[in-house]
Amino acid sequence: MPKFGFIRWLRLCLVISFSCLLLAGCAVNPSRGKTLRVATEPAFPPFEFQGQGGELQGFSIDLMNAVGTAANFKVNFQSLPFDGIIPALQAKTVDAAISSITITEERAKTVSFSRPYFKAGLAIAIRADNQNITGFDSLKNKKIAVQIGTTGAAKAKSIPGVQIRSFDSAPLALQELLNGNVDAVINDAPVTLYAINTGNLKGIKVVEQLLTEEFYGIATAKNSPNLALINEGLNNVLKNGAYSQIYQKWFKAEPPSSLPVTSPFENQNSADVPGIFTSINVILQAVPTLLQGALVTLQLTILSVVFGLIGGSSIGIIRLSHIAPLRWLARAYVDFFRGTPLLVQIFMIYFGLPAILQQLGSTFTFDRLVAGVIALSLNSAAYIAEVVRAGIQSIEAGQGEAAQSLGLSPVQTMRYVIFPQAFRRMIPPLGNEFISLLKDTSLVAVIGFEELFRKGQLIVADNYRAFEIYAGVAVVYLCLTLISSQAFSLLEAWMNPVKRQKK
Repeated sequence: MPKFGFIRWLRLCLVISFSCLLLAGCAVNPSRGKTLRVATEPAFPPFEFQGQGGELQGFSIDLMNAVGTAANFKVNFQSLPFDGIIPALQAKTVDAAISSITITEERAKTVSFSRPYFKAGLAIAIRADNQNITGFDSLKNKKIAVQIGTTGAAKAKSIPGVQIRSFDSAPLALQELLNGNVDAVINDAPVTLYAINTGNLKGIKVVEQLLTEEFYGIATAKNSPNLALINEGLNNVLKNGAYSQIYQKWFKAEPPSSLPVTSPFENQNSADVPGIFTSINVILQAVPTLLQGALVTLQLTILSVVFGLIGGSSIGIIRLSHIAPLRWLARAYVDFFRGTPLLVQIFMIYFGLPAILQQLGSTFTFDRLVAGVIALSLNSAAYIAEVVRAGIQSIEAGQGEAAQSLGLSPVQTMRYVIFPQAFRRMIPPLGNEFISLLKDTSLVAVIGFEELFRKGQLIVADNYRAFEIYAGVAVVYLCLTLISSQAFSLLEAWMNPVKRQKK
């Protein structure tokens, strides 16, 4: 028994000792098993992009994974548009961001940056046959494409007489240059050179002079406890040779001999915490710009509805034709434009058509307003066609028979008898289509058209006050839709003969 009791006591001591070791290990490595949500925009090769299988890859992706391994935390990448990354950090919906974010004084007021992990600079990209642009000074009065919210966009604003077109990603800005719609693109030099060297961009060259010297950093929310952890991982990666291996993998060159140990704006004061009066003031300051965008939105909507109504009415009537091939063509049109996203249609028309025609030897390009109206009109016509078809079919067959008995031709019957009655019944669904189209104009922002939503995006890219600005955008949209709804209600009442007689 004593021997048995000693063995039990020994086992108990071993269990306690092992438990203490585990607790000590957890105390030494509190980050072990921790997962950081890291935002990135996968449209910036070779730093961040999607591979053929859809997986994220690039210099920044490999580096962040190496940092996580070195600092004992896991990485969960989340794809976000570049102009939404800093607002996401402010809202703490992500823990960090690695998306080739240049460390600037303004950004450092809003978020905290790790030590720099990459030295870069801005460069000017132009078409290969352009002999007029040789440097930054020759960009005066030119059309420049940039990515929204970037240092390239900020640099472009300093050019006298410049016309700036902002896009959601660098590839779209470069495609705009390739299509001949702008004279140059101001973008990060490594990204542009990578696209040219890999053969993805033909007919484009880079003006050799770098406009700036910049450093990329990993961003976190202000006073985030994750910043020290990320810096620890970066220090380890830079020391153990992993950084050099990743750099050589993607750039086929030796990395810079040294990078700054701390962020250039490490001690930058935080931006003031917004109060209710500050927020109201931000919205009021943005109102004039938002109203300018609202006028463009109304212009797009009215033009698109007018052309959509003309095209949709024709297609709707053709859908009722006795000629089978015409019916099939009209049905195919409706099915295509209702069955594919409007955003895809905008890309096809603005970016796709000019690219195809230029490959065939044409110099065709699209004006943004024309492309936007065409895309919105074609899409709207498909929906209006079904409204017209249903409205015409809702009229009793006896109406047409009575008109024909009076000697009216089929065209006269449709014009004077059927369509006026059907149109009165179409007004409510046409009103819904108008309101839907008014909101859908926000999608035209992807081709750099500065309507209401894009105006809001540009303001947020400057002041990073996402909630206040987008709340203001939402209120303007709401006012436009309420006014439109009331206008269609009045039109419906005016066209109702019963209500007019009562009045």
